[in-house]
Amino acid sequence: MRRRPGIGGLQNAAAARDQYRMLGENVAKLRTDLMKEQLSTFRSQLEDFARKHKNDIRKNPAFRSQFHEMCANVGVDPLASNKGFWAELLGIGDFYYELGVQIVDICLATRPINGGIISLEELCKLLGQKRKGAREAVSQDDCLRAISKLKVLGNGFEVISLGKKKLVRSVPTELNKDHNEILELAQGQGFVTVDEVQRRLSWSSGRATDALETLLEEGLAMIDEGHKDNRRRYWFPCISSVSSYTGIDTS
Repeated sequence: MRRRPGIGGLQNAAAARDQYRMLGENVAKLRTDLMKEQLSTFRSQLEDFARKHKNDIRKNPAFRSQFHEMCANVGVDPLASNKGFWAELLGIGDFYYELGVQIVDICLATRPINGGIISLEELCKLLGQKRKGAREAVSQDDCLRAISKLKVLGNGFEVISLGKKKLVRSVPTELNKDHNEILELAQGQGFVTVDEVQRRLSWSSGRATDALETLLEEGLAMIDEGHKDNRRRYWFPCISSVSSYTGIDTS
């Protein structure tokens, strides 16, 4: 017959648990303090690095991208505000604010053609044209960072990934999986037909037609019916070349 532990034994066990808990809390606090100290050191070193290389950070897109990665590793967001140390030292808060304004201008100017979705590549090309004469070159990474700050404007600006291609959406149109698959399929030649969507995606005629007509209604597709085969072609300016935007004033 097993004996139950007495009151003294229970008290000893409880005291031991309390000691282990306190020991664990002390170890955790020591680790936290050590990590805070290390992060503080890293931030200080990062500030020294930024002071030393501020011209490269401002002018070189690749160097600027690597600098942002270094900041992320120590929990620093230079774009969190256009006030304070980073803005005064580098001016990058103002730089991305300016990019954001220019990106909005381009998206508004091209919306009648692309329905509010433009490829990141084309957006960067148009942004480069708009910024002719500017001291700082702009990369796709810069565009993505500026776009991430535009989310404060509400539902509208986001980046959509289609395979290796990225599209920038500037309208609150919600694209579902079917729409994304059609856009990805159209990347090769810029258009698709109902028959092609049925064959390539193994869809029914109704499903293909419904998805394509929705994209047409949203202004993301254009119709071309002037072919001998009498097959309606759905063109997508949002994944076409920059020549599609000839005549658009983005200045």
